[in-house]
Amino acid sequence: MARIADWIEGARPRTLPAAVAPVLLGSGAAAQVGGFSLPRALLAAGVALALQVGVNYANDYSDGVRGTDENRTGPQRLTGGGLAAPGRVLAAALASFGVAAVLGLVLLALSGAWWLLAAGALAIVAAWGYTGGRRPYGYLGLGEVFVFAFFGLLATAGTTYTQAATVPWTGWVAAVGVGLIACALLMVNNIRDIPTDTPAGKRTLAVRLGDRPSRVVYVAMLGVALALGIACALAAPLALLVILAAPLIVACCLPVLRGRTGRDLIVVLRNTGFAQLAYGILLGLGLAL
Repeated sequence: MARIADWIEGARPRTLPAAVAPVLLGSGAAAQVGGFSLPRALLAAGVALALQVGVNYANDYSDGVRGTDENRTGPQRLTGGGLAAPGRVLAAALASFGVAAVLGLVLLALSGAWWLLAAGALAIVAAWGYTGGRRPYGYLGLGEVFVFAFFGLLATAGTTYTQAATVPWTGWVAAVGVGLIACALLMVNNIRDIPTDTPAGKRTLAVRLGDRPSRVVYVAMLGVALALGIACALAAPLALLVILAAPLIVACCLPVLRGRTGRDLIVVLRNTGFAQLAYGILLGLGLAL
Protein backbone atom coordinates (compact mmCIF):
# COMPACT_ATOMS: atom_id res chain seq x y z
CA MET A 1 0.00 0.00 0.00
CA ALA A 2 1.27 3.46 -0.92
CA ARG A 3 2.38 5.68 1.95
CA ILE A 4 1.64 9.41 2.16
CA ALA A 5 5.22 10.02 1.05
CA ASP A 6 4.58 7.90 -2.06
CA TRP A 7 1.50 9.94 -2.95
CA ILE A 8 3.48 13.16 -2.47
CA GLU A 9 6.22 11.81 -4.74
CA GLY A 10 3.53 10.72 -7.20
CA ALA A 11 2.39 14.34 -7.40
CA ARG A 12 5.93 15.05 -8.68
CA PRO A 13 6.72 18.18 -6.65
CA ARG A 14 9.72 18.93 -8.91
CA THR A 15 7.27 19.93 -11.63
CA LEU A 16 5.10 22.23 -9.51
CA PRO A 17 7.18 25.38 -10.18
CA ALA A 18 5.99 24.99 -13.77
CA ALA A 19 2.49 25.70 -12.48
CA VAL A 20 3.34 28.63 -10.18
CA ALA A 21 5.76 30.57 -12.42
CA PRO A 22 3.17 31.56 -15.09
CA VAL A 23 0.84 32.85 -12.37
CA LEU A 24 3.63 34.98 -10.91
CA LEU A 25 4.39 36.40 -14.35
CA GLY A 26 0.74 36.96 -15.19
CA SER A 27 0.18 38.74 -11.89
CA GLY A 28 3.27 40.89 -12.48
CA ALA A 29 1.94 41.89 -15.90
CA ALA A 30 -1.44 42.70 -14.32
CA ALA A 31 0.29 44.89 -11.74
CA GLN A 32 2.20 46.64 -14.52
CA VAL A 33 -1.12 47.95 -15.90
CA GLY A 34 -2.62 48.59 -12.46
CA GLY A 35 -4.90 45.57 -12.30
CA PHE A 36 -3.33 43.25 -9.71
CA SER A 37 -5.72 41.32 -7.44
CA LEU A 38 -4.30 39.07 -4.72
CA PRO A 39 -7.45 36.90 -4.33
CA ARG A 40 -7.61 36.24 -8.06
CA ALA A 41 -3.88 35.55 -8.19
CA LEU A 42 -4.23 32.97 -5.41
CA LEU A 43 -7.19 31.35 -7.19
CA ALA A 44 -5.19 31.19 -10.43
CA ALA A 45 -2.30 29.59 -8.53
CA GLY A 46 -4.68 27.03 -7.06
CA VAL A 47 -6.06 26.19 -10.51
CA ALA A 48 -2.58 25.81 -11.97
CA LEU A 49 -1.28 23.66 -9.11
CA ALA A 50 -4.33 21.39 -9.14
CA LEU A 51 -4.04 20.94 -12.90
CA GLN A 52 -0.34 20.11 -12.64
CA VAL A 53 -0.93 17.53 -9.89
CA GLY A 54 -3.81 16.11 -11.92
CA VAL A 55 -1.58 15.80 -14.99
CA ASN A 56 1.07 14.03 -12.94
CA TYR A 57 -1.35 11.49 -11.45
CA ALA A 58 -3.02 10.98 -14.84
CA ASN A 59 0.37 10.31 -16.45
CA ASP A 60 1.25 7.91 -13.64
CA TYR A 61 -2.00 6.01 -14.23
CA SER A 62 -1.89 5.96 -18.05
CA ASP A 63 1.81 5.11 -18.37
CA GLY A 64 1.43 2.51 -15.64
CA VAL A 65 -1.43 0.60 -17.27
CA ARG A 66 0.39 0.75 -20.62
CA GLY A 67 3.58 -0.67 -19.09
CA THR A 68 5.71 2.35 -20.04
CA ASP A 69 6.95 2.81 -16.45
CA GLU A 70 8.07 -0.77 -15.85
CA ASN A 71 11.79 0.00 -16.29
CA ARG A 72 12.20 3.62 -15.22
CA THR A 73 15.39 5.43 -14.34
CA GLY A 74 13.64 8.03 -12.21
CA PRO A 75 11.58 7.73 -9.02
CA GLN A 76 9.22 4.76 -8.77
CA ARG A 77 5.68 5.44 -9.94
CA LEU A 78 2.52 4.61 -8.02
CA THR A 79 0.89 2.52 -10.76
CA GLY A 80 3.92 1.17 -12.60
CA GLY A 81 5.70 0.38 -9.33
CA GLY A 82 2.70 -1.43 -7.89
CA LEU A 83 2.47 0.96 -4.95
CA ALA A 84 -1.20 1.80 -5.53
CA ALA A 85 -4.08 0.29 -7.47
CA PRO A 86 -4.61 1.96 -10.86
CA GLY A 87 -8.16 2.93 -9.90
CA ARG A 88 -6.97 4.87 -6.87
CA VAL A 89 -4.39 6.77 -8.92
CA LEU A 90 -7.05 7.57 -11.53
CA ALA A 91 -9.36 8.80 -8.75
CA ALA A 92 -6.59 11.08 -7.45
CA ALA A 93 -6.15 12.54 -10.94
CA LEU A 94 -9.88 13.15 -11.38
CA ALA A 95 -10.14 14.69 -7.90
CA SER A 96 -7.31 17.09 -8.76
CA PHE A 97 -9.02 18.08 -12.01
CA GLY A 98 -12.23 18.61 -10.03
CA VAL A 99 -10.47 20.96 -7.61
CA ALA A 100 -9.03 22.89 -10.57
CA ALA A 101 -12.50 23.17 -12.13
CA VAL A 102 -14.13 24.48 -8.93
CA LEU A 103 -11.40 27.06 -8.30
CA GLY A 104 -11.51 28.06 -11.94
CA LEU A 105 -15.26 28.67 -11.79
CA VAL A 106 -14.81 30.90 -8.74
CA LEU A 107 -12.07 32.84 -10.53
CA LEU A 108 -14.23 33.35 -13.61
CA ALA A 109 -17.18 34.44 -11.46
CA LEU A 110 -15.03 37.10 -9.80
CA SER A 111 -13.46 38.31 -13.04
CA GLY A 112 -16.49 37.99 -15.31
CA ALA A 113 -14.26 36.44 -18.00
CA TRP A 114 -16.68 33.59 -18.70
CA TRP A 115 -15.35 33.16 -22.24
CA LEU A 116 -12.28 31.59 -20.62
CA LEU A 117 -14.48 28.69 -19.49
CA ALA A 118 -13.93 26.94 -22.82
CA ALA A 119 -10.16 27.40 -22.49
CA GLY A 120 -10.25 25.92 -18.99
CA ALA A 121 -12.22 22.91 -20.19
CA LEU A 122 -9.71 22.37 -23.01
CA ALA A 123 -6.88 22.55 -20.46
CA ILE A 124 -8.42 19.67 -18.48
CA VAL A 125 -8.99 17.63 -21.66
CA ALA A 126 -5.39 18.29 -22.72
CA ALA A 127 -4.13 17.33 -19.27
CA TRP A 128 -5.77 13.93 -19.61
CA GLY A 129 -4.86 13.46 -23.27
CA TYR A 130 -1.09 13.75 -22.73
CA THR A 131 -0.79 10.04 -21.94
CA GLY A 132 -4.47 9.05 -21.66
CA GLY A 133 -6.95 7.90 -24.27
CA ARG A 134 -6.48 5.84 -27.41
CA ARG A 135 -4.00 8.19 -29.09
CA PRO A 136 -2.16 10.15 -26.36
CA TYR A 137 -0.40 13.12 -27.90
CA GLY A 138 2.56 12.71 -25.53
CA TYR A 139 3.34 9.47 -27.36
CA LEU A 140 3.34 11.31 -30.69
CA GLY A 141 5.95 13.92 -29.82
CA LEU A 142 3.42 16.74 -29.27
CA GLY A 143 3.82 17.13 -25.52
CA GLU A 144 5.88 20.31 -25.79
CA VAL A 145 3.29 21.93 -28.07
CA PHE A 146 0.50 21.50 -25.52
CA VAL A 147 2.71 22.40 -22.56
CA PHE A 148 3.69 25.63 -24.32
CA ALA A 149 0.06 26.47 -25.11
CA PHE A 150 -1.48 25.68 -21.73
CA PHE A 151 1.35 26.07 -19.17
CA GLY A 152 2.83 29.03 -21.02
CA LEU A 153 0.42 31.17 -23.03
CA LEU A 154 -2.91 30.33 -21.38
CA ALA A 155 -1.66 30.18 -17.79
CA THR A 156 0.20 33.49 -18.01
CA ALA A 157 -2.13 35.52 -20.21
CA GLY A 158 -5.19 34.03 -18.53
CA THR A 159 -3.90 35.06 -15.11
CA THR A 160 -3.31 38.60 -16.35
CA TYR A 161 -6.68 38.89 -18.05
CA THR A 162 -8.69 37.67 -15.06
CA GLN A 163 -7.11 40.45 -13.00
CA ALA A 164 -6.67 43.35 -15.42
CA ALA A 165 -9.14 42.54 -18.25
CA THR A 166 -6.27 43.11 -20.68
CA VAL A 167 -2.84 41.65 -21.47
CA PRO A 168 0.07 44.02 -22.25
CA TRP A 169 2.67 42.96 -24.80
CA THR A 170 5.11 42.24 -21.99
CA GLY A 171 2.61 39.71 -20.64
CA TRP A 172 2.60 37.87 -23.96
CA VAL A 173 6.39 37.94 -24.21
CA ALA A 174 6.70 36.63 -20.66
CA ALA A 175 4.14 33.94 -21.50
CA VAL A 176 6.28 32.74 -24.40
CA GLY A 177 9.39 32.76 -22.22
CA VAL A 178 7.91 30.78 -19.34
CA GLY A 179 6.26 28.43 -21.84
CA LEU A 180 9.67 27.65 -23.32
CA ILE A 181 11.06 26.85 -19.88
CA ALA A 182 8.09 24.55 -19.23
CA CYS A 183 8.92 22.81 -22.51
CA ALA A 184 12.55 22.52 -21.41
CA LEU A 185 11.37 20.89 -18.17
CA LEU A 186 9.49 18.28 -20.19
CA MET A 187 12.37 17.89 -22.63
CA VAL A 188 15.00 17.08 -20.00
CA ASN A 189 12.62 14.61 -18.38
CA ASN A 190 12.15 12.89 -21.73
CA ILE A 191 15.86 12.96 -22.56
CA ARG A 192 16.40 10.95 -19.38
CA ASP A 193 13.71 8.49 -20.43
CA ILE A 194 14.84 7.94 -24.05
CA PRO A 195 16.27 4.46 -23.28
CA THR A 196 12.94 3.26 -21.80
CA ASP A 197 10.49 5.26 -23.92
CA THR A 198 11.91 4.03 -27.22
CA PRO A 199 11.20 0.29 -26.73
CA ALA A 200 7.84 1.13 -25.12
CA GLY A 201 6.74 2.94 -28.27
CA LYS A 202 6.51 6.34 -26.57
CA ARG A 203 7.68 8.64 -29.36
CA THR A 204 8.31 11.83 -27.40
CA LEU A 205 9.97 14.77 -29.10
CA ALA A 206 13.24 13.73 -27.45
CA VAL A 207 12.92 10.23 -28.92
CA ARG A 208 12.11 11.64 -32.36
CA LEU A 209 14.99 14.14 -32.36
CA GLY A 210 17.53 11.85 -30.77
CA ASP A 211 19.73 12.40 -27.74
CA ARG A 212 22.18 15.08 -28.89
CA PRO A 213 19.74 17.29 -30.85
CA SER A 214 17.32 17.17 -27.91
CA ARG A 215 20.02 18.49 -25.61
CA VAL A 216 20.72 21.39 -27.97
CA VAL A 217 17.01 22.19 -28.16
CA TYR A 218 16.80 22.15 -24.35
CA VAL A 219 19.59 24.73 -24.08
CA ALA A 220 18.05 26.85 -26.85
CA MET A 221 14.69 26.92 -25.05
CA LEU A 222 16.28 28.25 -21.88
CA GLY A 223 18.45 30.74 -23.76
CA VAL A 224 15.57 32.20 -25.77
CA ALA A 225 13.42 32.42 -22.62
CA LEU A 226 16.10 34.47 -20.88
CA ALA A 227 16.46 36.75 -23.91
CA LEU A 228 12.70 37.35 -24.00
CA GLY A 229 12.69 38.24 -20.32
CA ILE A 230 15.41 40.79 -20.91
CA ALA A 231 13.43 42.22 -23.85
CA CYS A 232 10.61 43.11 -21.45
CA ALA A 233 12.94 45.78 -20.04
CA LEU A 234 12.02 47.93 -23.06
CA ALA A 235 8.71 48.65 -21.29
CA ALA A 236 9.61 47.79 -17.70
CA PRO A 237 13.31 48.51 -16.99
CA LEU A 238 13.33 46.50 -13.75
CA ALA A 239 12.53 43.41 -15.81
CA LEU A 240 16.32 43.21 -16.06
CA LEU A 241 16.11 41.50 -12.66
CA VAL A 242 15.57 38.32 -14.67
CA ILE A 243 19.30 38.33 -15.45
CA LEU A 244 19.81 37.09 -11.89
CA ALA A 245 18.34 33.77 -13.04
CA ALA A 246 21.13 33.35 -15.62
CA PRO A 247 23.58 31.46 -13.33
CA LEU A 248 20.91 28.89 -12.48
CA ILE A 249 20.03 28.50 -16.17
CA VAL A 250 23.71 27.98 -17.02
CA ALA A 251 23.98 25.40 -14.21
CA CYS A 252 21.09 23.52 -15.85
CA CYS A 253 22.59 23.65 -19.32
CA LEU A 254 26.13 22.46 -18.56
CA PRO A 255 25.38 18.87 -17.47
CA VAL A 256 22.91 18.48 -20.33
CA LEU A 257 25.53 19.59 -22.89
CA ARG A 258 28.09 17.32 -21.24
CA GLY A 259 25.91 14.31 -21.96
CA ARG A 260 24.87 13.42 -18.41
CA THR A 261 22.28 10.66 -18.26
CA GLY A 262 20.02 8.75 -15.90
CA ARG A 263 19.84 9.94 -12.33
CA ASP A 264 22.16 12.88 -13.04
CA LEU A 265 19.34 14.36 -15.12
CA ILE A 266 16.94 14.12 -12.18
CA VAL A 267 19.03 16.87 -10.56
CA VAL A 268 18.79 18.88 -13.79
CA LEU A 269 15.03 18.36 -13.81
CA ARG A 270 14.79 19.74 -10.29
CA ASN A 271 17.06 22.68 -11.10
CA THR A 272 15.09 23.49 -14.26
CA GLY A 273 12.00 23.75 -12.06
CA PHE A 274 13.88 26.12 -9.75
CA ALA A 275 15.07 28.12 -12.76
CA GLN A 276 11.50 28.48 -13.96
CA LEU A 277 10.37 29.60 -10.51
CA ALA A 278 13.23 32.11 -10.31
CA TYR A 279 12.30 33.37 -13.78
CA GLY A 280 8.70 33.84 -12.70
CA ILE A 281 9.60 35.61 -9.46
CA LEU A 282 12.25 37.92 -10.90
CA LEU A 283 10.52 38.86 -14.15
CA GLY A 284 7.12 39.09 -12.46
CA LEU A 285 8.57 41.40 -9.81
CA GLY A 286 10.30 43.48 -12.47
CA LEU A 287 7.05 43.93 -14.39
CA ALA A 288 5.13 44.79 -11.22
CA LEU A 289 7.63 47.42 -10.11
